Amino acid sequence: MLSISESTYLGLDLSTQQLKAVVLDDKFEVIHEATVHFDNDLPEFRTHGGVIHEKTNPGVVTAPTLMWVKAVDMLIDRLTVCGVDYSKIAAISGAAQQHGSVYWNNGAENVLQNLNPSLFLHQQLACSFSVNQSPTWMDSSTSKQCKLLEDTVGGPIELAEITGSRGYERFTGTQIAKIATTRQEAYKSTERISLISSFLCSLFLGKIAPIDLVEASGMNLMDIKTKKWNQQLLDACGANLEQKLGQPVPSNTKLGTISSYYIERWNFDPKCQIIVFTGDNSASLVGIRLNKGWIAVSLGTSDTIFLWLNEPHVVLDGHVFCNPVDKDSYIGLLCFKNGSLARERIRNNCSEGSWELFNQLLDSTPRGNFGNIGLYYNVQEIIPFLCGDYRFNKAGDRIMKFTSLEVEVRALIEGQFIAKRAYAEDFGFIFDKDTKILATGGASCNKAILQVMADVFNAPVYVADVINSAAVGSAYQAKIGLLEPESTFEEIISSLPAPKLVCTPYPDAMEIYEPMVQRYRNIVATLTEERKTL
Repeated sequence: MLSISESTYLGLDLSTQQLKAVVLDDKFEVIHEATVHFDNDLPEFRTHGGVIHEKTNPGVVTAPTLMWVKAVDMLIDRLTVCGVDYSKIAAISGAAQQHGSVYWNNGAENVLQNLNPSLFLHQQLACSFSVNQSPTWMDSSTSKQCKLLEDTVGGPIELAEITGSRGYERFTGTQIAKIATTRQEAYKSTERISLISSFLCSLFLGKIAPIDLVEASGMNLMDIKTKKWNQQLLDACGANLEQKLGQPVPSNTKLGTISSYYIERWNFDPKCQIIVFTGDNSASLVGIRLNKGWIAVSLGTSDTIFLWLNEPHVVLDGHVFCNPVDKDSYIGLLCFKNGSLARERIRNNCSEGSWELFNQLLDSTPRGNFGNIGLYYNVQEIIPFLCGDYRFNKAGDRIMKFTSLEVEVRALIEGQFIAKRAYAEDFGFIFDKDTKILATGGASCNKAILQVMADVFNAPVYVADVINSAAVGSAYQAKIGLLEPESTFEEIISSLPAPKLVCTPYPDAMEIYEPMVQRYRNIVATLTEERKTL
């Protein structure tokens, strides 16, 4: 019998552009990893960036479902070449790009339960999908269905109160409603509907896997308070939808042992447990070990904030999801399109493309920037709904340009974090002496930028050295799901190194930035009102 110390854990991440796997030992050290890149490794599916943009239907963005199945075949082959001992894998979990959906044909589950170990998965599942092109999170063709769902319950606020979000085009409920209406025969022949995460899980479980609660809370279909499907919304989307979706289950749920296909073909341990798969954001939060009182700020192409919430709070331009770590809490998500692209534009304009010079300019200007505030949006922002550059001096007058490059640079960075703090507070997050910030993403290596974040939030900033956080978080989930409830989440991850403290706020930070947060609110209110009158 395999001892705990000998056990390994497999984590998977099916993102937009690739399928990744990591194998961790019992001490959470990465011992093997492999990747299949869709465009490069599976060119026969003709994807670009892992998806297909329909030329005749603008806004329709899909991915070939069978491509993902074939990627699993290739990934297992590559892990074998790496020398993975499958007999030591005690548990498997995974993550996937959120909001995409997979439509299983009638009889598909029977195929999954009777796979031939001498054949590849993609050879046996080629006819198992009633819709061959899966809608993805990038699809923006369901505006009509968004309004349908909102109108069904009385409007966008009412939908957000029930499901955690107003109607979003990329959310799965609207995608299902579109297919049920425009492809009626395909919908009728659909035995089950999976999210991409539960679809991937099904391939390893050998039957249709249930949807994780965190994933279900990103569909505009589930009541986030009761954690049950809302029947009114299900009925608005399609007939017999509850039967097609199945009931969602809590994160870390043990679903059963691995399919006999993998035991016979690859020598997996027959006792290897499959733990419910989740979304990539959820797995990443486990990977970076977000806890109560912490905010995770991802500084990438777009900037994203994850907030630990005790109660769901309605924000029309944000999202509330179930919490993957604590079933009684919630996660708030705020997304800002203009992240690193805006920072790179100002860097190029002010410091000749040099981050070193950019940081020197940032550090040479005092906190508070002499009262100057700047808002910079390369593209239409989500919150606030603005585009363009807006500069304001100490007196509150809008001006065309600042007096120096230093002021421009600091106005950009301070403005970005002041906005994040304002919207986090709107979401119900309370900043106090126990608040800690966990920075991730590309800009998290820039200490000058992180110092501004510490000052604006008046909280210490930490970084966690986690690469491939979704795949690694999935492997964590595998062990957590295997050992709970005998061991707690904290006990299981206690051997991991703590996040590293990078910077702390200056003593005068609160005095400087709290008034600036209020000024920002007033500026945005004015600009938004002006936009309505145009």
